[in-house]
Amino acid sequence: MIGGPVEVYLFGIMVVLFTISCLFTIIYTGLIYIPLFYRLNIISSYEYINRRFGSAVKYQIISSFLMYMCIYLGIATYAPALALNEVTGINLWVSIMTTGFVCTLYTALGGIKAVVWTDVFQICIMVAGLLALMIQGLMRVGGFGKVWRIAEQGGRINLFDFDPDPRRRHTFWTTVVGGTFAWTAIYSCNQAQIQRYLACRSEKEAQKAIFLNWVGMLVVTITACMCGLVMYAVYENCDPLGENRITNANQMAPLLVLDILSQVPGVPGLFIASAFSGTLSTISSGINAISAIFVEDIIKPNCKSWKHISAYKQTLFSKLLAVMFGLMIMGLAGLTSLFEENVMQLSRSVDGLILGPVLGVFTLAALFPKCNSKGAFVGILAGFSFSVFMLVCSQVYPAVDKFTRRLKTSTVGCLSSNVTTSSRINGTSLITTIVRSPTPDKIESMVENVCFLSYGYYTPVGCLLTVITALVISAVTGGTKDVDPTLIAPIIHIIHRILFKKKPAAPLPEASTELLETTPEKIFSPDHHSSGSQKQKPFCPLISE
Repeated sequence: MIGGPVEVYLFGIMVVLFTISCLFTIIYTGLIYIPLFYRLNIISSYEYINRRFGSAVKYQIISSFLMYMCIYLGIATYAPALALNEVTGINLWVSIMTTGFVCTLYTALGGIKAVVWTDVFQICIMVAGLLALMIQGLMRVGGFGKVWRIAEQGGRINLFDFDPDPRRRHTFWTTVVGGTFAWTAIYSCNQAQIQRYLACRSEKEAQKAIFLNWVGMLVVTITACMCGLVMYAVYENCDPLGENRITNANQMAPLLVLDILSQVPGVPGLFIASAFSGTLSTISSGINAISAIFVEDIIKPNCKSWKHISAYKQTLFSKLLAVMFGLMIMGLAGLTSLFEENVMQLSRSVDGLILGPVLGVFTLAALFPKCNSKGAFVGILAGFSFSVFMLVCSQVYPAVDKFTRRLKTSTVGCLSSNVTTSSRINGTSLITTIVRSPTPDKIESMVENVCFLSYGYYTPVGCLLTVITALVISAVTGGTKDVDPTLIAPIIHIIHRILFKKKPAAPLPEASTELLETTPEKIFSPDHHSSGSQKQKPFCPLISE
């Protein structure tokens, strides 16, 4: 809502290719991870890691998740607060506190049911706000054809750039390959997503839901990118950043709303509601997931007296946890205001640096039966070492213009404050750009070249480094021989039967046809238990509805 249009305005429409990478993610998640988690009858995805690799690796993953969610939710809270500040003049901190308080309140009171149903209404508001901005912008500029022609002349229609250089900020490869890893990390091993799958009536329903999610994302992403093209067409000759009308690129979408929709009563408010809808849906599911993980994976295993506490007090404690994390996120939203990067790039950089190693561990657990806990432990340490290194060196050696390729903008048509004329200035001498002045080419060192790596590759490199290191360590330490077959993704058993034309040594507890038709009622019945696991409690939202 905030970062998407600005990304297109400054760097071009290539980000729309993320929809392709997301489709690949939907396929992988539906085939590998949803069947695995759904049949294990678990509340926390990290309970699965505990069964597979033990508590040491589990706490590594939990720490990563808590750090990631708090930072990411801080970014998500800051973006619409900035929009409200630009449109209404309301103080940034007042906006942050209001957003955080409202979202924390309904999440704590309503639990996962409130999260799901508010998401349904919020996506409708998001699409309505984007459509209003896009349609009015097209009418103002002169139609879709003219907008597309202006964008093409300005270099914004740069869909198919197949440059293999990994230092380039965005190419076909960084968006499709890097994006697939990034989205898989979010959709396949993030508790905020997994709790939604488990809330569906059956495994098939969860698979249908995730595909419909991609359809919704397709609509939102394409509409947001079109708003970016409209933004460029409106500001083609008068860049707001170059004219100093705004101080931060993340303010451009709200400014565009004011410029083209201020004369239509209520519509600027609709856009602000759209931006807040995106934030509320993200924060609510995030807070609910953080609380669930904290109780299920930290308090329950380590607090012997927890099971003796009444259900009412357990629920009350969960609600208090949600409130505490909500307050923490408000503080982190304030810290986010210190960064001037596009909020979309900032959030995806966080995704890559933290979720890459996490995805590596889940991949090892689900697809590599011979990987042991020692390998996973060392592997995730290697992955996070890379993440810390990239975080530091990307700040010491920021990417240069030839790799970021920020597109040119112009202030030739802006009316200077000391010029009194009724028409726009027409001259080429006033053309300016918001990119840094070109510097003479120099030979970069090996360290600099590594530091220039596109943020789109953070997730795949972190993931692959974790997987390769873990497999090497597992091979050196003898691997594992007694892994529970129910902890391996069902698709691996199917591939094994196809390749070797025989059943695996330890068959699944049910025939594959029955598994595909399994319902929550059958899974959670007293007679149905996973092999090698203790009796599980029926799945229910951690925070009461």
